[in-house]
Amino acid sequence: MANEIYLSNVRLSFPKLIEAVASTAPGSAKKFGADFILAPSDKQFAQFMSEIGAVATAKWKDMANAVLQHVQTDRKLRCFGNGAEKLDKKTMKPYSGYEGMVYIGASANEDRPPLMVRPDGVQVDNANTLERVALARKLYGGCYVNAVVRPWCQDNQFGRGVRCELIAVQFANDGEAFGEAPADVSGMFGAVQQPAAAAAPTPNFFGTTPPPWAA
Repeated sequence: MANEIYLSNVRLSFPKLIEAVASTAPGSAKKFGADFILAPSDKQFAQFMSEIGAVATAKWKDMANAVLQHVQTDRKLRCFGNGAEKLDKKTMKPYSGYEGMVYIGASANEDRPPLMVRPDGVQVDNANTLERVALARKLYGGCYVNAVVRPWCQDNQFGRGVRCELIAVQFANDGEAFGEAPADVSGMFGAVQQPAAAAAPTPNFFGTTPPPWAA
């Protein structure tokens, strides 16, 4: 389709693919979304940026260059950027996997979840919620995926910007998962002490347990 771009074997980050999530901004709508991380030299990123220029020119005509230059100065107005911009506010360093790379961020409205594609290339009907969610659960930050995205231009009461719609995702390869390694607390716990077994009641001469009132 027009404006749709296929991304092959790109690294997945911050996936929100199981259910739509609202951002921290007041009144924000719930959305599905993810980042896709690539090397700056990846031809796919050059293709994506070329398409950004095409949709911007179609939307804003002679103003396109001026709008894109303005968008470039504010990360909140665009769906792409340098990995160095994606800072962890706790460490003030780029998030794991972003340093030295570029990224494309894409999202989808709550009522239009991104399509999940099986390993055999067959897309799952979004009406089949169980299978769609099952495939989405296998996609984790740090794995590699194939994806289809569609850049578009925002021009409304919220201002001008360049956005990207997330159309479909398919698992491609495993990768080192992002995030901290699980804590090792094995040396902090001892063996659980089992309570001593209660003594069995002594049977009477009839071979039955004495009643409670028996001496």
